[in-house]
Amino acid sequence: MNGVTDLENAFRRIRSVADYQFGKGIGAELFPENVEIIRSKRTGRIRYVYFDGKRLATLRPTDGLFSLSILGAKRIVENANSAKCLVIVMDDVSKFIAEGGDVFAKHVVKADCDIRPKDEVIILDEGVEVLAVGRAVLSGEEMIAFTRGVAVKVRRGCAEES
Repeated sequence: MNGVTDLENAFRRIRSVADYQFGKGIGAELFPENVEIIRSKRTGRIRYVYFDGKRLATLRPTDGLFSLSILGAKRIVENANSAKCLVIVMDDVSKFIAEGGDVFAKHVVKADCDIRPKDEVIILDEGVEVLAVGRAVLSGEEMIAFTRGVAVKVRRGCAEES
């Protein structure tokens, strides 16, 4: 063997997936050294990542990418200025979205142009506070250009998490 432990491989894997999915350098910010990596009992694959007993992210078996928790989203927003998964919405609708309501294109103020449909995104209000996490329905450019339709299917709002 080359002296690399299974835990080191797991750390490298989760950080590189996060860097690919959310932007360069995000993996180290999202997953500090003291995270707990939980594997599937059935397959042995990485399934969940916890920090201080709270879930940061789930590694989806379908596509090998992360679904974020609100805590994971907050860690990305607080620690990274280069995240490529952010959608900013009008303050008028922030309460609705924080309670789990979907984001409509007409409410999007700003969206990263790198966002593609089905990407995991973090929804923020105009004050850059995390409101929710979800899956993009439209590309970042379409979110800005369109005035009708759902832009992001919200999976979990921050009001649901408390």
